[in-house]
Amino acid sequence: MGCHYGGPAAFRRGQLQAGDDGSFKHFPRQSTKAISVQDPEPFPYLRHSDPYLFDIHLEVALRPEGAAKPSTVCRSNFRHLYWTMKQQLAHHSVTGCNMRPGDLLASGTISGPDRVAFGSMLELSWRGEKPVELEHSPGVTRKFVQDGDSVVVTGFCKKEGVGRVGFGVCEGTVLPAHKVE
Repeated sequence: MGCHYGGPAAFRRGQLQAGDDGSFKHFPRQSTKAISVQDPEPFPYLRHSDPYLFDIHLEVALRPEGAAKPSTVCRSNFRHLYWTMKQQLAHHSVTGCNMRPGDLLASGTISGPDRVAFGSMLELSWRGEKPVELEHSPGVTRKFVQDGDSVVVTGFCKKEGVGRVGFGVCEGTVLPAHKVE
């Protein structure tokens, strides 16, 4: 997930307070990073008492080149994010990097507790040891994305009595590297 910061014109070091949401605007984005499982105690400037994780359903699908339909490889949720966006904002600014309205932050990989919710191909394929079968492309597997693959990310929120609000579709195709001569 990504978010645009829209708070005070100059968010300064360690300004994390309960209720200070920094006026974030969230949207889905693609991530190519993997994280390790850790359980550190947050530094004092990263602690806040208010819950700041949202129930945003996320889905990632791969469509190999030439395939008619993408195959879902991950279903996770923004609430599985280890560090809240507020904590990421405070951590980003602690060395003196001030944030301005419109600046972009990205969460990185969002992995859930079970295999279907692993947030990267590295995790899904167990470091490349277990190929991921693509349900809508019989006989096709992936350990990692390949040139020509399209990655499709969608997200939505839903609440009983309110309905469903979607973030739309974020799709990109992996292009081959440029040849350097």
